[in-house]
Amino acid sequence: MNQDLSIVQLVLHASLVVQLVMLLLVGVSIASWAAIFRKLFALKRVKALNDEFEREFWSGTSLNELYASASQNAKQAGPMERIFASGMREYQKLRERHITDTGTLLDGARRAMRASYQRELDAVEVNLSFLASVGSVSPYVGLFGTVWGIMHAFTGLASLQQVTLATVAPGIAEALVATAIGLFAAIPAVVAYNRFAHDIDRVAIQLESFIEEFSNILQRNLGAQSASGH
Repeated sequence: MNQDLSIVQLVLHASLVVQLVMLLLVGVSIASWAAIFRKLFALKRVKALNDEFEREFWSGTSLNELYASASQNAKQAGPMERIFASGMREYQKLRERHITDTGTLLDGARRAMRASYQRELDAVEVNLSFLASVGSVSPYVGLFGTVWGIMHAFTGLASLQQVTLATVAPGIAEALVATAIGLFAAIPAVVAYNRFAHDIDRVAIQLESFIEEFSNILQRNLGAQSASGH
């Protein structure tokens, strides 16, 4: 309890600039934690939706049924389902224009899926740059507060005839609190950024694999249709 009180006292007795730095860092830390929890739940939902659609995709359901379901539930669909819908939509548009060339059909569907893939990846990566910025900048902001606080402390000692550790220590301690708060804001942001970057890489690999697998299925279907003369 005394330690908590001493920290509070250090903050209250710090110079105005140092207090503003501390306030800024506390605000950034709160925003960082909010971004961390939002991203945590968002990635969990993305993974669940992708896994659910992938199971349905390989369950034997026809492509047309999957496309109809994806079109009806576009707002609730996950990234993989939306990528699939983009590919099927372009594929069907080309077929409606009586394009029969296998290469043209496959390239059109693949380009549509690649464009959708990039949009989905951009959406998944939202707030990631914010966490990276918090992790890299916060310690320096805290260090600025510390340097300013130490300068302010030594300026106040200039009028004293005798300087002892007891007179220097409080000012330095007040200044060092800014660095501590900066690290408190930065460390969780760095850990979360690395974790989320790893998870997003796994999502990207899963989506890229699906695009290739779906393209192969379309190619086999087109080959079978060509062989049967349809």
